[in-house]
Amino acid sequence: MSSDRTIDGRNVPPAGTYQIDPSHSSLELVARHLMISKVRARFATWSAEIVIAEDPSASTLSVDIDMASFSSGDAQRDGHVLSGDFFGTEEHPTATYRSTSVTPGSGSTWTVQGDLTIKGVTKPVPLEVTYGGLVTDPFGNTKALFAAEGSVERDEFGVSFNAPLEAGGVLIGNTVKLELEVQALPAS
Repeated sequence: MSSDRTIDGRNVPPAGTYQIDPSHSSLELVARHLMISKVRARFATWSAEIVIAEDPSASTLSVDIDMASFSSGDAQRDGHVLSGDFFGTEEHPTATYRSTSVTPGSGSTWTVQGDLTIKGVTKPVPLEVTYGGLVTDPFGNTKALFAAEGSVERDEFGVSFNAPLEAGGVLIGNTVKLELEVQALPAS
């Protein structure tokens, strides 16, 4: 694999198609619980294809998420989240993200605009993506490193279960933060 390129003062990976290394990548959600604390969960099964174009603004990102692979570390909560009150995985087993544009952000970030589909509802969701460079692991695999963050209002996707708290507020915050850490390999 060739080395990073510099375009308009920004490091970008070599043009080509990349697939995530699932054992070294994560897709996590963070939501407020009881208005103050945070609950972190992850999806164990997901895939992504990153196509880096010669012109980085023509690059694309496609993500497919197995919603039944949701895990927060609490089996009872996970069962509830998989139900119709939240993800309804029996009717909607997959969520998707498809980029629609890529533009330079501030500093070393890129803004990836895209459409997120959960429970059959599609909404635009921007992701702030940071490219961390190319690294070769001890086994000779060269990987492109990316981190991405975004947020969604879960009620916009029909994920609106909640309960009022006696002292005021609600059980679960509506804003859910999305965090991705990606090690990507050139597609073979």
